[in-house]
Amino acid sequence: MAVEHVILRKPAVAARRFGATGSAAAEAASPLIVEIGDLSRAKAAALRRKKDIAGVARSIPMKLIAPVARHSSAGEAADSVVTWGVRAVGADTSPYDGDGVIVAILDSGIDRSHPAFQGVDIVAKNFTSTGDDDEDGHGTHCAATVFGRSIDGLRIGVAPGVRKALIGKVLAKNEGSSAQLSNAIQWAVEGGANVISMSLGFDFPRLVEELRAEGYPAELATSLALEDYRRNLLLFERQASFIAAIGAFQRPALLVAAAGNESRRDVDPDFEIAVSPPAVADGFISVGAVGPAGGKLVIAPFSNTGPRVCAPGIAVQSAKRGGGLTVMDGTSMATPHVAGVAALWIQKLAKEEMLTSKSVTDRLAGTATTAALREGFDPLTVGTGLVRAPQE
Repeated sequence: MAVEHVILRKPAVAARRFGATGSAAAEAASPLIVEIGDLSRAKAAALRRKKDIAGVARSIPMKLIAPVARHSSAGEAADSVVTWGVRAVGADTSPYDGDGVIVAILDSGIDRSHPAFQGVDIVAKNFTSTGDDDEDGHGTHCAATVFGRSIDGLRIGVAPGVRKALIGKVLAKNEGSSAQLSNAIQWAVEGGANVISMSLGFDFPRLVEELRAEGYPAELATSLALEDYRRNLLLFERQASFIAAIGAFQRPALLVAAAGNESRRDVDPDFEIAVSPPAVADGFISVGAVGPAGGKLVIAPFSNTGPRVCAPGIAVQSAKRGGGLTVMDGTSMATPHVAGVAALWIQKLAKEEMLTSKSVTDRLAGTATTAALREGFDPLTVGTGLVRAPQE
């Protein structure tokens, strides 16, 4: 039975674009080709043996890392001029604002008419079969946390100087796949994105259901699903490695992804789930969530364990689909804080002519701090700590 697969094809010739036949730099900087096609398992296996193939994987379901809670309350004091999350990462005191940096948000779309996005050149592409609008509001909220303009005197964006954003709608109600995401990542890279923010994950239970519907018995469906899960993880790692290679010679395109909300420390301190894919893949910066507690920060009870860094993810106020502001909790809310801070570091390093994928990643993780965290925290839950914006 032929089903949809993602195919990563290595660039055949780099000389045409970079004028250096056979050079390591030219090969590394060549674009990876993402193809989507229907293949049987036998044909997919045969294709993997070809030298020009970097990866082949069945397209599997993806899901939104849905907020743990959505609040109707304002979330900030009436006299606040900046959200607590923007302040916590030091963006409000940074001399940088993201000017000149291109940010991509791969999510549920965006309400481009929202005042938070006034003056932003939004390039949008819909990878789903549904309408172009953000029907959930999740993508709008995340985008505004990265680069939203102030609303009613309240600063909600970490990098409000961003003037161009690529918005890929990869999630809709009951729709989302690794094929759509891989395609969207490549679209964002080719569109010039310097940082790509994603708050989504593999939907393993739905994959098993799909295989059962194809006629596989339960045990075999689960086994095949695990195989497809591993192949997709490898596929995203290989795509990330090509993107990182581009960043070593041209410009960075950081992949920032939510760690997931499946942990339940409020029920049982040992109820901890590891970072979910694709965030767990090599080449991705996985993000955990923290929240305020008595003047200090603590890991969110839902935040999956083992992230690379952490950021504000509780009571995050940002743009609401249809206008106004709303408050959400989740690692989805922490992720755009990290993407915004990455934009500030990219602006700084570009000014200093030190911009590479590695330099941004090193600054982002290396300047993260645990100083604001309550004593007794588990280092595994927060990574290198709370990300911090450049201050000089």
